[in-house]
Amino acid sequence: MKSFQIQSQSREEVIDLTPLLQNYVREQGYISGALVVYSPHTTAAVSVNENADPAVKKDLLFFLKKTIPADANFQHSEGNSDAHIKGSLVNFSQTFIIENNRIMLGTWQGIFFLEFDGPRSREVWVKFIPVSR
Repeated sequence: MKSFQIQSQSREEVIDLTPLLQNYVREQGYISGALVVYSPHTTAAVSVNENADPAVKKDLLFFLKKTIPADANFQHSEGNSDAHIKGSLVNFSQTFIIENNRIMLGTWQGIFFLEFDGPRSREVWVKFIPVSR
């Protein structure tokens, strides 16, 4: 397992992990298998979405803020209930196919860390699972 440090700059933010993860796979020489990308935080998530138009990231955060507002009447006393709900809905992990030493993504896809309770220093854990032959 490998741990990467991520530093968010604002309360809600979308951070592109694609280059970091592609470089990791390439450097390790993983020819074929699966890569699990996991956020060990209850107020953050890992997602896949379009990585060509930056407006997609803004729209995603806008929709989540509108749907799950921070100022709703939640019972959790820390003031970040919205972040917990957003993390659960988006998901804490994703699994990717590795083939020919690269992460198989669609033409416009990118891998993102979504911060919902920043700014914070975070971790992303990755685990490569090789193909048995």
